[in-house]
Amino acid sequence: MGDIDLCYASISDLSRDFGSGKLSPVEVTRAHLERIDRLNPGLQAYTTVLEEDALADARRAEEEFSRGECRGPLHGVPIAVKDLVYTEGIPTTAGMPIHRNFVPTYDATVVSRLRRAGAVLLGKLNLTEAAGGDYHPDFPAVVNPWNSSYWAGASSSGSAVATATGMCTASLGSDTGGSIRTPCTMNAVTGLKPTWGRVSVHGVFGMAPSLDVVGPMARSAEDAYHVLRAIAGPDENDPTAVMAEVPDNSLGTPEMEGTRIGFDPKAALDGVEPDVARVVCDALATFESLGADICEVSLPSTMGLASDWGTYTGAEAAVVHEETFPSRSAEYGRFMRELLGSAYAVSGMDIARIENDRRVFFGMLAGQFEYLDLILLPVLPVGDLTLDRFTQLLYDTDELPNVFRFTAPFNFSGNPTITMPGGFDGSGVPIGFQLVARHLDELLLAKAGRAFQSATNWHLRRPPV
Repeated sequence: MGDIDLCYASISDLSRDFGSGKLSPVEVTRAHLERIDRLNPGLQAYTTVLEEDALADARRAEEEFSRGECRGPLHGVPIAVKDLVYTEGIPTTAGMPIHRNFVPTYDATVVSRLRRAGAVLLGKLNLTEAAGGDYHPDFPAVVNPWNSSYWAGASSSGSAVATATGMCTASLGSDTGGSIRTPCTMNAVTGLKPTWGRVSVHGVFGMAPSLDVVGPMARSAEDAYHVLRAIAGPDENDPTAVMAEVPDNSLGTPEMEGTRIGFDPKAALDGVEPDVARVVCDALATFESLGADICEVSLPSTMGLASDWGTYTGAEAAVVHEETFPSRSAEYGRFMRELLGSAYAVSGMDIARIENDRRVFFGMLAGQFEYLDLILLPVLPVGDLTLDRFTQLLYDTDELPNVFRFTAPFNFSGNPTITMPGGFDGSGVPIGFQLVARHLDELLLAKAGRAFQSATNWHLRRPPV
């Protein structure tokens, strides 16, 4: 295989070829490290590359395979993690100059589980400041590999770009209001935002703990599910981690016969730009051709919670940052400084009202899943997201809630989602869509994703790097 083939091989293909001896984990890891060396200076996806550690991991995996040992699908597979996930002895910045020299003394649970699964840890991935909406001006911004004048998504942008460009086989991101989903849609990557509590957040720098989730980003739904199975499950160090185990990898045949997909034309298409609407409608038609039952529904409004996301997130984030904000506010970038500063004007009654709206939305959504299996929606209502346009929207308090009306509400409800590429805009930049499922039904999301990707090739498109 050539370099490109090695760097774009799936987890299943790597696992098979490692087990048969056709491929060497060291060979594959070297190919990824060479690709990182070549591409990362222009894309800024990695903050830290662990060349020596990665090669040691790969040699260990190779020795284990030579003895007939296999730890599972991730054994020997090169993976990278967002730079807010603690790694013992390795700097973890969370995109913040304040934490530039912070070196954790232990691994996050998700890293421990990746190591236990035999994965090769390539390094740490760039992100926006504190997983917020913008990069700190002292740190480089991640570059969209499809078009450098376009937004790369926030905040797990490094994870998406590294995965899309073959600088890792898969990665870990986090999502508080869309931070797995928006980078996936901007980079043609598949992302699983799990149910809140499905994956331990022990050792993960938080943004808003009651909304935060950690999840996999990969080039296919099947690969994402492989990673989810490795990292999910109960954790004695995280009392919020649910006890339920993730079902096995039997995704079944790529069919959707009898699966009920809810679609609300008004909610999904009103005010949505034409390229996005086209991708959503094409995805719906694909699922229908695979045998899914498309059910027209009326979904609860998401605009109220989208409008309240900044208020609620700011209040929770202010608690996370209380040791450094406002005492060191001058060391924060504009977005986080404004978000955290606004929290001090929020009242208990404000939070109580949002909590009540959150519970009502949760209940209404749960009611929909009494007779639906999935709901199909856009990720973003807008396309043509140049850097200038996104920056303008980010700091427009009236417009920003509209941008995140399809993402932030599902952090409030805790429902799992899968985001997949479904087309491109006129500038050749990817556009994705998402499926939402009932709590703890990530297996159905993965099955639906695999079915869609068996019938389309959007996930096989590669950026021109």
